[in-house]
Amino acid sequence: MTDNRPWLKIYPSGVPANIDVDKFSSVLEMTSQVFKKFNSKPAFTCMGKTISFTELDNYSTQFGAYLSSRGLEPGDKIALMMPNLIQYPIALFGALKAGLVIVNTNPLYTPREMLHQFNDSGAKAIIIAENFAYNLETILPKTQIKTIILTSIGEMLGIKGPIVNFVIRKFKRLVPKYNLPNIVSFKQAMKAGKSFSLPTFENTSDNVILLQYTGGTTGVSKGAMLTNKNMIANMLQISAWMAPHTDGGNDTALCPLPLYHIFAFSVNCLALMSNGVHNILVTNPRDIPKLVKTFDKYKVNLTTGVNTLFNALLNNKEFQTLDFSNLKIALGGGAAVQKAIAEQWQKVTGIQLSEGYGMTEAAPVVTVNPLGLGKGRLGCVGLPLPSTNLRIMMENGEIAPVGERGEIQVKGPQVMKGYYNRPEATAETIIDGGWLRTGDIGVMMEDGFFKIVDRLKDMILVSGFNVFPNEIEDVVAAHPKVLEVAAIGIPSEKSGEVVKIFVVKKDKSLNKDEIIAHCRKNLTGYKVPKAVEFIKDLPKSNVGKILRRKLRE
Repeated sequence: MTDNRPWLKIYPSGVPANIDVDKFSSVLEMTSQVFKKFNSKPAFTCMGKTISFTELDNYSTQFGAYLSSRGLEPGDKIALMMPNLIQYPIALFGALKAGLVIVNTNPLYTPREMLHQFNDSGAKAIIIAENFAYNLETILPKTQIKTIILTSIGEMLGIKGPIVNFVIRKFKRLVPKYNLPNIVSFKQAMKAGKSFSLPTFENTSDNVILLQYTGGTTGVSKGAMLTNKNMIANMLQISAWMAPHTDGGNDTALCPLPLYHIFAFSVNCLALMSNGVHNILVTNPRDIPKLVKTFDKYKVNLTTGVNTLFNALLNNKEFQTLDFSNLKIALGGGAAVQKAIAEQWQKVTGIQLSEGYGMTEAAPVVTVNPLGLGKGRLGCVGLPLPSTNLRIMMENGEIAPVGERGEIQVKGPQVMKGYYNRPEATAETIIDGGWLRTGDIGVMMEDGFFKIVDRLKDMILVSGFNVFPNEIEDVVAAHPKVLEVAAIGIPSEKSGEVVKIFVVKKDKSLNKDEIIAHCRKNLTGYKVPKAVEFIKDLPKSNVGKILRRKLRE
């Protein structure tokens, strides 16, 4: 890479300017080396159950062989729909060994959202936690899914598993009744897989291995096609950035973010795991007292999180009294880290909260603040990763001078292949021979630090999750008493932003409760509007386009 990259002059010591993107041809080639190198060391722990790298290798081989025995062929899509459980990495690496393409699915999705993702991707199989099976039942006949593997929260927890399941099913009543055909349990699938072998298939660096759904910078949710090369590149970039601060197979990382989210998927499940780091998976990060106990019990060296999570921890009295002498890295992503929280984090833990920036289409990490106390810069998203170039592009198509605002555009080996089955959207997003339009307005400082100042598009960021106004508006507009609707994001101390809708009534009897109930039925919790304002008319341009900017003002 010969580009002019001013940030290289202030690059952290020990971090290379470029990575060797050809080091591995596939994620599987990388994992096979990792499994051998760290063999009996702990790979993942969840709810007290730990599996080693060797066990992960063996279990995932059995699981992949079972998937293949069910007639699934390399290139077929498989949905993974569960919270953080030991089952997730087994299913992930098993599916990759069978040559399948992963479709990460948020377990909190409504049937409408599930149906879009499964049909758009053409998923033929699903691994789903039983808590969400009732939603699958309602849409299954409308999908191509033929193989259903069901798991429970306690299934891999050994002797305490049945007790955990009893509490979840009977006491907490978190498993609504369902009726699905031809289901196989996760353990049954692993056991059956011992009798079969893995398929052989051509696994090149250009193979798409992950369809990660995002709204991109516009409209309906689209599948970002991420290849072996994209995922390996980002894994090597993240690893290179952290290398001066990590200790091979002796570090422990807390993973409170769900692995189906691209941030935890790339950072925890791939980059940290590839360096032999022991990942502690948190199934329910909202249970802050339990999370604090986990943090303390495992003497965490590294943690990932989003702004809202760090805020919740800082507001817990027990957390404030913990011993943080083992903690080396705290990495914030998914949403902007608020300055006040970063300052408070440093005060309480003695460790800098390092903010990074990225997007699904870049697998996802693009920039990170230098690690280590006093090295990063509050309010900035840091420096571009190795082998990554950034430019700030003005509306007139020219590169912005230093300190001037413009759209952040990214070029690097982590940039996606494109959107699945959406060539027009791909052409709008990847331009000029590989530059990714982020839709974010930013500034480059003189020394190469980057700052995000605004969003070009109207995406709303709730606790690190993308919410797209078009989707909210489509759902609300379907209510028979609604004439017109527009959705925007408004600031929230708790989640960064929340959704607010402006509604023009068709029927005067329409009230806020009716609209919220309708939204709850059709949208995941974090997408449900928290504020509803009824107005006579929506502000529009001369061609009839709703001016969300006016509503925000």
